[in-house]
Amino acid sequence: MLVIVAPGQGAQTPGFLAPWLEVDGVADRLHWWSAVAGLDLVQYGTEGDAETIKDTAVAQPLLVAAGMAAGSLLFPADQPLSAGRLGAVAGHSVGEITSAAISRVLSPEQAIAFVRQRGLAMAGAAAATATGMCAVLGGDPDEVAASLAGHGLTAANNNGGGQIVAAGTLEQLDAFKAEPQAKARIIPLSVAGAFHTAHMAAGVERLAKLAPGITLRDPQTAYVSNADGKTVESGAEVLSRLVSQVSNPVRWDLCMEALERLGATCVIEVPPAGTLTNLVKRNLKGVATLALKTPDDLDKARELIAEHAAPEGAAT
Repeated sequence: MLVIVAPGQGAQTPGFLAPWLEVDGVADRLHWWSAVAGLDLVQYGTEGDAETIKDTAVAQPLLVAAGMAAGSLLFPADQPLSAGRLGAVAGHSVGEITSAAISRVLSPEQAIAFVRQRGLAMAGAAAATATGMCAVLGGDPDEVAASLAGHGLTAANNNGGGQIVAAGTLEQLDAFKAEPQAKARIIPLSVAGAFHTAHMAAGVERLAKLAPGITLRDPQTAYVSNADGKTVESGAEVLSRLVSQVSNPVRWDLCMEALERLGATCVIEVPPAGTLTNLVKRNLKGVATLALKTPDDLDKARELIAEHAAPEGAAT
């Protein structure tokens, strides 16, 4: 079974979009989506430095645009997904919007408009209180969980394999880092705030006001949700989860368990790719992976699609 996954914020690197502009039609799409977003995505994706594209309000539309552009090369919008026999999609954090577009829940324009507002909402919420995040690698899971709770922190991401991202106020994080953590490594993350926690409640409120006006379709392939790893079949439910996800933890560990349960045999990650395929390699042994980093990887992607796509007429 073939799966497409989309990365979250932090995967972007300066200039990552440049090689994709050489592919026929991609620049045209990105110029149009730039108009929808009110941002020059081409300029940010080719010339923006690391600090500039780290800005939440910029990074999120840029990530979704890049993922949709690459996804459209593998699964053209004028063809039903059944033609490519895609088994499932999943995304990490903002990557869930990319996967919602690839599965046809949202149109590309809806995805760009929604993610632009998401980025602005989360940036605004982050500016209200001095908050942050840090990665916690290894350690006893129960001890790490107890320490986080003791300091009032939230496990905002669980990426599987002992990788947790803790989030809260800067004071809470400082106190946590000052406390010895047996066999655990703590790495501060360069982010604007405590994403996927109660500190993002204002962002949820903003998106909840916009959601009723969006016309949706049900997913045309299995859509695996960050909230609990469940497969969501309703477009309305997908959108509801995209809204609430802003202040709730990302359970990528449960998403990987779901992919294993569904019988995934190949995972292709859309650009800027690498983060999720590395996690899949460590946690889902025997599953073929491809990080779609540049257009040079498209031929390999198409080979894997031909090899791993569901047989014609099979249920997905």
